[in-house]
Amino acid sequence: MDKCKEFGMLSFSEDDKSKIVNDMCRMIQCKTVSNLDESKVDWSEFEKFTTLLREAFPTIYSTCEFFKVGKTGLVHKISGKATQDSGETPDSGVAPDSVAQNHAIVLMAHYDVVPAEEENWAFNPFAGDIDNGSIRGRGTMDTKGTLCSCMEAVELSLKKGWQPEQDLYLCFSGEEEINGQSCADIVSWFEQNNITVDFVLDEGGAIVENAFPGVKKQCAMVGTEEKGSTYLDLVVNGKPGHASAPPKHSSVGVASQIVAQLEKKQADVEFTPTVCQLLRTMGKNNTNLPMKFIFSNLWLTKPLVNLISKLLGGDLFALLHTTCAITKFSGSPSYNVLPSKATVGMNFRLLGKDTVEKTVARIEKIAHRVAGKNADIQVNVISYGNPSKVSDTNCSQWETLSQVIHENWPEVIISPYLMMACSDSRHYCRITDKVYRFSAMYMSREDREMIHGVNEAIRIDVLLKTVEFYIRLISKF
Repeated sequence: MDKCKEFGMLSFSEDDKSKIVNDMCRMIQCKTVSNLDESKVDWSEFEKFTTLLREAFPTIYSTCEFFKVGKTGLVHKISGKATQDSGETPDSGVAPDSVAQNHAIVLMAHYDVVPAEEENWAFNPFAGDIDNGSIRGRGTMDTKGTLCSCMEAVELSLKKGWQPEQDLYLCFSGEEEINGQSCADIVSWFEQNNITVDFVLDEGGAIVENAFPGVKKQCAMVGTEEKGSTYLDLVVNGKPGHASAPPKHSSVGVASQIVAQLEKKQADVEFTPTVCQLLRTMGKNNTNLPMKFIFSNLWLTKPLVNLISKLLGGDLFALLHTTCAITKFSGSPSYNVLPSKATVGMNFRLLGKDTVEKTVARIEKIAHRVAGKNADIQVNVISYGNPSKVSDTNCSQWETLSQVIHENWPEVIISPYLMMACSDSRHYCRITDKVYRFSAMYMSREDREMIHGVNEAIRIDVLLKTVEFYIRLISKF
């Protein structure tokens, strides 16, 4: 395993390469599409996937303790030297009794995928075939690519006699795309078994180009914080009747006025620790002198940065504010009937110190200012998640992760990153502040647009490079 400590490509045999590619193709052919409506889920495809894992990774399954947790959680424990020296006895298939506190490393991914409308694709979304050096199909980027790479790395390393110093857990969920409970159940399982988690790696940022205006080098964007995501319905109740004699303002009209004010009156600016680190890193490595000055001197330029974010909107605005997206609007089902109520669906992405409670209060305040104190208005929370804890970047775990990234991609700039989207890893924030979100692969803008989009695919060379990353990473633990 000495090669793990060298820069450059690791050496894979042709048989190893063929196995990695074949395993990935087979994973994509499992149609593990999750759905909030369980009657629409083909659970046989999920069973097919778990059976495939046992077939493809015999060394892992002959070595690990395997546990099914929650509805779709798959937990593989590779015992570290410290655990074996303590004399703990494996009890395969059953959660271990609480013993002297263990310390663990967690590598995670999800194996469920979002639906794919085949008529919009140039090929079968679950083909799992190879075309022009790429493996094609839903889930290649999100996140069967990282799951496959992780398992291949552990399988290859175990065959060469490697054993981790600390316990290593490979934890996979089949409900991430629907915000399901399985990952939360896995975290509860760690708590119940008195296991201290020292490091978690999940999907997130990637190796990207043009990460920031004026930054020429590729960047490794490592998520150290997530925005919270909350779905709400604003309901404006009105008086139904015939459309021939409408009131001055119908419930739909009032709701529209409220929506206009919500979009106009956005939340206050907040520079979170993660965003400050990101902007300073982008400033330090910037070739544009004005931007270099602005982002390297936030103590002076924060008001200017906030102004620029409001003028430009988009990603920079979202980094500094809780955002409100109006996504649904419904009123009367008939053209000539006044609606008894108008319902507006909204998605808020909560930043930093913002909370669901603060957001609801802000909506109610704006709504009653527009419609009057006595207006019949409700704000219903459909689902919610507050912002995550900020992960530590002043620790040995961050240094190790950064070292491995530089071993795999020597020239990249490494930066903490605020994730706008949500991942399963947020559940681990209740037991550790060493949660990092990094999809260990190069992603072009076109690659990123494939995620949840059409014609999703991963280049074989990118997949092999991701396997290298995981081999290097696990060799450090």
